[in-house]
Amino acid sequence: MESTIYIERLETEYSNLLLGEFKGKLCLCDWEFRKQRKQIDQRIQKGLCSDYEFKETAFLEEVKQQLNSYFKKELQEFNIPLLLVGTNFQKEVWSELQKIPYGETKSYAQLSLIMNNPKAIRAIASANGANALSIVVPCHRVVGSDGSLTGYAGGLQAKQKLLQLEGGMVSGQLELF
Repeated sequence: MESTIYIERLETEYSNLLLGEFKGKLCLCDWEFRKQRKQIDQRIQKGLCSDYEFKETAFLEEVKQQLNSYFKKELQEFNIPLLLVGTNFQKEVWSELQKIPYGETKSYAQLSLIMNNPKAIRAIASANGANALSIVVPCHRVVGSDGSLTGYAGGLQAKQKLLQLEGGMVSGQLELF
């Protein structure tokens, strides 16, 4: 292996996150106990020709500070260099996710129209589910066309809490207006 992906664990009230740094960029911010943990880790390690090593770094400490500020409602936009590891289509979807503003949601159907690919709803949902930079690349802001909460790597309860944190939900229902 050419280099190392330094990882740390961040305990949150939602669940534990795994954070990964590769050459000064965030390549992993994902739920430790998600169903696709092994596939996500393999994709990142293979894509970067690197292995994981638990190690505290100044960069990951900054990531933790920004995430903690987000959880306290003190930060709405992250200022972290990102390294997206995936297919070109996945990266395109993740780029669109980053354009969804704090406190707002979009449906998979809306994303497919924005991406000029209205028949790609399932592929967009799959790419959304493969996102390894949860919260920072806000896949939690994507909901069903009827406003319902749909799958989320951190679990639907975490998704609901994140949307409530951002003011995108009231009493468990999405604000649609």
